[in-house]
Amino acid sequence: MKHARTPSSPPADAPSHPPGAALELLVHGVGGASAPQMLNDPRTVRVTGDDTAAVHRRAGDLDAERRPAGDGRPVPEAYVWSNLTSGSGSRALWLLLLPFMVVNLAHWMRPASDGGGGAARAYALCVRLVALTLTVLFVAAACEVALDLLAWQCAGSRRCAAELPWFGFLSPDLSPGGWWTQPGRRLALAALAPTALTGLLWYLSHRTWNAYESQKPPDLHSRTPDAPDAPAAAEAEDPVHRPDARTPLARPGFWYGRRLVARLRAAHTAAALLTVAAAVTAPALGFDHRSGDSGPLTVLGVVVTGVIATVAALAVAVVGRRGRSERRPDRRRDGARVRFLPLVAVGVLTLAVGYAGWSRPGWRSHGRLSGDLAFGALALLQWALVLVLAVVAHSLYRRAPDTRTALRGFGGPAATVLACALGGVMAGGGAHRTAVWLDDTGPPAGGGAALPGPPVLLSWQAAVLPPLLLVVVLVLAGLSAVALHRARTGTADVRADYPEEHPAGPPGAGPRTPPTGDATDGSAAAAAPGGPPDTTPEDAVRARNIALARAGAALTDRAPLVVGTLAAATLVCQVAALAGAWATRALPTQAVAGAPEVVTGAVDLAQAGGSWLVGAGFLLLVVAARRAYRDPKARRTIGILWDVGTFWPRAAHPFAPPCYAERAVPDLTWRVHTWTRRTRGRLIISGHSQGSVLAAAAAWQLAPRSRERVALLTYGSPLERLYGRWFPSCFGSAALADLHRDVDCWRNLYRRTDPIGGPVLLPGDRGPEVDGSPLKDPLAYGRTFTHPLPAPILGHSDYQADPVFARERERLLDRLRPPAVPPPRPDGEV
Repeated sequence: MKHARTPSSPPADAPSHPPGAALELLVHGVGGASAPQMLNDPRTVRVTGDDTAAVHRRAGDLDAERRPAGDGRPVPEAYVWSNLTSGSGSRALWLLLLPFMVVNLAHWMRPASDGGGGAARAYALCVRLVALTLTVLFVAAACEVALDLLAWQCAGSRRCAAELPWFGFLSPDLSPGGWWTQPGRRLALAALAPTALTGLLWYLSHRTWNAYESQKPPDLHSRTPDAPDAPAAAEAEDPVHRPDARTPLARPGFWYGRRLVARLRAAHTAAALLTVAAAVTAPALGFDHRSGDSGPLTVLGVVVTGVIATVAALAVAVVGRRGRSERRPDRRRDGARVRFLPLVAVGVLTLAVGYAGWSRPGWRSHGRLSGDLAFGALALLQWALVLVLAVVAHSLYRRAPDTRTALRGFGGPAATVLACALGGVMAGGGAHRTAVWLDDTGPPAGGGAALPGPPVLLSWQAAVLPPLLLVVVLVLAGLSAVALHRARTGTADVRADYPEEHPAGPPGAGPRTPPTGDATDGSAAAAAPGGPPDTTPEDAVRARNIALARAGAALTDRAPLVVGTLAAATLVCQVAALAGAWATRALPTQAVAGAPEVVTGAVDLAQAGGSWLVGAGFLLLVVAARRAYRDPKARRTIGILWDVGTFWPRAAHPFAPPCYAERAVPDLTWRVHTWTRRTRGRLIISGHSQGSVLAAAAAWQLAPRSRERVALLTYGSPLERLYGRWFPSCFGSAALADLHRDVDCWRNLYRRTDPIGGPVLLPGDRGPEVDGSPLKDPLAYGRTFTHPLPAPILGHSDYQADPVFARERERLLDRLRPPAVPPPRPDGEV
């Protein structure tokens, strides 16, 4: 529905707000929600914001602050941010850049540590370098398809070129003497494809950079336009950001990554263009050396190679020179060396294309290009960086060990391994599918194939996929068995959680008559004259369903086991593939020729199955992106993945999907700050799921005077269960304890059936102040007087349906209630 636009605040001469104004700012979670759904009213009005993210109210609440408090309930207000991640079908195409997002997550998985600034910088540097290799791998895969398979192999084969009518002008057999038939010119023309891909990545990064990273954080010290008569003392309030904060999220420059993303974008764009230049130059230079010509053309090739290496070193230096600046917003302008680096790379690529396109009449294409050496060196570099990253991560973890940290500090290296593996699958999948499309006479590089096919290393990497998939299946099967066992043994605990519906006696003793009186929590049965009969008998199916929901939700806590096993198996398999390719320089089936029949059969099955799995994995991503573009439900599902993966700023990879929190957190911070300054009222930030993470991030950014009027109500929150374990440097136990110190009024609600939310588990005696007992789910075990129909198992949704929600919200408001007499100001304060 279309929402009307209204001013974000009343004019300066509006009547003053009555005392006791209260607001509940609702922030939805993963998957998104509409304003009518959040406010439970079809008539909603946009208070402030735009079509991407906005604050909405019910039409009848527009002037609620100017009216008497009434029943004392807070005015509900909804912040809708779903369009930041899943509002457009085109956003689903970011799924094809999944490796970039995963390596960006690895940057934020750094273990929490006291001190260790040098080790923390080394950790960030290693992740940024791995991210740079992924860009090179992505463009190198495009070069493999366009330059090697198409321009080199297919155009050099009469049979392959004849099957593609639009390709005939490149074939020396079909167009003898044609200008484009020389291999160097074919490569120069094919270089347009990876160059265009690089341009597309630059464009997407630049466009989202303008929309997200370029949003300046609010200046909370400036005079609020909506409160011109605010006391002068408010302008001199305490610093917003404490220097002793235990989390980077409290720093003023955390949500302003404009300069870093611009620097990384320049370096990655240059590296991508230089990869294309190297792919074009290397075959031409190799031919010149083989022909024994030491004339100007060979000298030019050496010069071009040297220029490529020099500019590549400059790009690496830009990536490694400086990381994020979080203690203050980085508004410095980059030097000309950084700003013009992509243009320099364009010039180098133009020079390389000119060199390769020079006439070489005796040059003929045969075999495949030197992709084995390029992909092998790139894989070796990636695994070396992963090893260094693991050593640094272990060093950081040992300084401040925390058993709640996922994988004992190795979460970042594990994510880096998976990012590299995903990149390899996508590179190999694209090459294999293209080779099959060009040559259907046999498997790529197989015995009956007419074309040599993609590099041998890609075939080895494909061959290790079936064993890797088998490991994953075994781990998941084991976890499923554990969940089923817990479900079978957990039925007694389920019944014990509903004592009002079951007698305190041995099983089969019969149901207990419900007590008389009013139900206080929505789950006790209240008897009334002429009401329903006693509670129903025990239902074994009902108990098993509830126990199964709890056991399934508990599997989330086993995620470190799955990720760790998958990362370790991936690393072993990929290292084995690299060693096998370099040692044998032959396909896996050729390498085991002469071995026992059982071995050759297993290897042949692994190679063929792996080839199909690689292609299927690549096609699965493409199909998922296309389906998400056309199907709103699928787009919503993929948007959930993006809600979690793109919360973090682009600190490692500029081509990763953009960080929506760089818009959402300043939105929330500014809304809370201006409302509390304008009304002097009480405000509850009510965050569900991912919305609770945004609420916490906004609370860290608030000024102290604003925090005094703010309470946090989080429910279904992954703050500790997901973010605290996997991102301990930002959401670890010390950081969450700091948040409770800053926002004293904080309550967290959770269910045992919720696979995402959980307790915050603050250290010491602060935990019970935030976490209560888990909410009952379902609200009633069987049919009760309050719930005559079976209550659903809600899991992660609809926390407001539980009466505990309203009670906890009221308690938070009571704790925020201002005293009758204002406290005296400190001495010396105006």
